[in-house]
Amino acid sequence: MPKKIRLGILGGGGDSLIGVLHRVASHINDNYQITGAVFNPNYEDNVAFAKEIDIPLNRVYKDFDTLVEEEMKLPEDERIQVCSVLTPNFLHFPMAKKLLDNGFHVICEKPMTTTLEEAKILLEAQQKSGAVFALTHTYTGYPMVRQMREMIKAGALGKIHKVDARYYQGWINEIIHDKDKRNSVWRLDPKKAGISSCMGDIGVHAFNMVEYTTGLKVKSLLCDFNYLYDDNQMDVDGTVLIRMGDNVKGVIRGSQVATGEENGLAIRIYGEKGAFVWEQENPNFLYKLSDTEPVQIYKPGHAYNTELSLDGTKLPPGHPEGIFDSMANIYLGAARAIRGEKYNDGEFPTIIDGVRGMDFIISTVESNKNGNTWVNLED
Repeated sequence: MPKKIRLGILGGGGDSLIGVLHRVASHINDNYQITGAVFNPNYEDNVAFAKEIDIPLNRVYKDFDTLVEEEMKLPEDERIQVCSVLTPNFLHFPMAKKLLDNGFHVICEKPMTTTLEEAKILLEAQQKSGAVFALTHTYTGYPMVRQMREMIKAGALGKIHKVDARYYQGWINEIIHDKDKRNSVWRLDPKKAGISSCMGDIGVHAFNMVEYTTGLKVKSLLCDFNYLYDDNQMDVDGTVLIRMGDNVKGVIRGSQVATGEENGLAIRIYGEKGAFVWEQENPNFLYKLSDTEPVQIYKPGHAYNTELSLDGTKLPPGHPEGIFDSMANIYLGAARAIRGEKYNDGEFPTIIDGVRGMDFIISTVESNKNGNTWVNLED
C-alpha cells in the first residue's frame, strides 16, 4: 500500500475550527493526502474554499452522494480510502452508513449519530463491511491521558473509588440570553444537533474520558439539566451522577454557560493507592496524588512514560504539544488500522465508543425527563 492514504473530507469548510483541526492533524505524521472533498453545501463556496487551501478541483464534488458515486467509478487504487465526517450531527449517520456500505473507512466526529438506534445500525454496517471506524474523541490522543490509562491498567491506583469529570465552557452565554440568537444556532436546534446540546457536545467527551482512562463502564446514571429558558429545547448545563460498580461512583459535570470558562475538560480519578489529576488546558502535566508521598508530576517525552504515551509524543521533553498533536495521534492510529498494521487498542476510539456515547446521551435526557431518576445503560 502506498505511503499516503487517500483522504476525503466532508464538511469543515470556511472558518470551521474542527475543519482546521482535522486537516492539520491528518498531515502531521505524513500518512494522509486529501484527495477529494465536499467542504460546504453550497458548491460555489465549496470550490472557493478548495482553491483557498490548494486542493485539486477535479475531485471537489457538488454534494456527498456525487462524491460516493464518482469515487466508486475509479479504480480501487485511485479512489478515496477513508472519509472524515465533520458535518453537523444530523448528517453523521447517513453519511457514515453510506460510506461503510460502499467499503470506505470512516473517521467521524462525535456524537456518532443522533439516536441509539442509528448507532446500532451503524455498528452492524461496520461489522459487515470490516472497515475501520475511528471516532474522534480528540482528548484521548494526549500523551498524558494515555499515560494515565496505561498506569491505571497496570494497577497504579489499585481499586478505583470515585471519578470526577467535568467539561465547562462559556461560549453559549452570548447566544442563550438573546431569543433570536438562541433560535438560530444549529447546536440548539434538535433537528440538527439531536436531542442534547451540552451532554451531546461536551458531556459525552467527559463520559468517554472516564471510560477510556479507568477501563470501567458506566452502568447507570442520574441526570439533572438546566435549559435556562422555557423556549430553549436543548440542555446547556447538566450534572450526572454515575455508578460504575457497587462501590465505584462518580460525577460528570458539563456546562456551556459557565461564564469565563474556555475549554475546561478535566478529570480526577481516586483509588485506594492514589489519585490522578489531568486538565485539558494544561495537557502536558499529569499529577499523581498520594496520602503518604509528595505529589508526582508526569510530563511527555520522558523514558519513564509508557509505550503508548511515548508513541503519541513527537517532541523532546519540555516542548509543549497540544490539541493538533492529540488529534494527529488518533489519525495515526487509524492509519495503522487501515494498513492492517499492529496497533494499541488505546490509539483511537472506535464505533463501540460511539454506541456507548449515544447510550450515555440518550440516558441523560431520559433521566432528566423522568424527574431525575436512575437509568441503566446497556451492556
